[in-house]
Amino acid sequence: MRSVRINRAGWPFIALAAVIALALGQAAAPLGWAGALVTAWCVYFFRDPDRATPTRPGLVVSPADGLVLPVTTATPPVELEMGDVPLTRISIFMDIFDVHVNRIPCDGVLKASRYRPGKFFNASFDKASVDNERRSFRLEVADGREIAFVQIAGLVARRIRCDVAEGQAVKAGERFGLIRFGSRLDVFLPPGVSPLVVEGQRTLAGETVIADLNSAEPPRVGARR
Repeated sequence: MRSVRINRAGWPFIALAAVIALALGQAAAPLGWAGALVTAWCVYFFRDPDRATPTRPGLVVSPADGLVLPVTTATPPVELEMGDVPLTRISIFMDIFDVHVNRIPCDGVLKASRYRPGKFFNASFDKASVDNERRSFRLEVADGREIAFVQIAGLVARRIRCDVAEGQAVKAGERFGLIRFGSRLDVFLPPGVSPLVVEGQRTLAGETVIADLNSAEPPRVGARR
């Protein structure tokens, strides 16, 4: 049987849940079983499976597992200093059952990493991109173009974890952080680059190609079937 990797950020929560489950079990067996279920859910939530990332230059992969929200245009977060020209924005909503480990969308160098405190609206709401707590990144790719991607806290998610720093060279599909308990990732594409995913599509972090910087393909359309 293949073992499941657990993200190191989850072990304190798993250990705490296990201790509480044991204590509850000493008090009453049914409570112990309930605690065991919570512990199992913590293990499930913090799972961190390996992914097979396509490595052709120019591909942009999903930074998160989840559901693609309406693809639109929006101004990148002001703290990234990328100007006020609207760019194509792909938003991916993670519910509590998705893998919450986030991955780098494209090869490049991190030119900026900015944290901004904020509110905790439901991450599926459009206003979450503007008002919610977030950490934003500006990534420069080999040809000088830039991509922005943003970790956004949600209604339940209250902690954004980041494991990368400004000036760091990164590769598509590498792990870079985690948001606990339901959240959202936004990706802002360079001008002239079309999204290759559609609203309602599900993505896998590090695997699903969401754009191709070297392609002239028009935006894709989809239908629910």
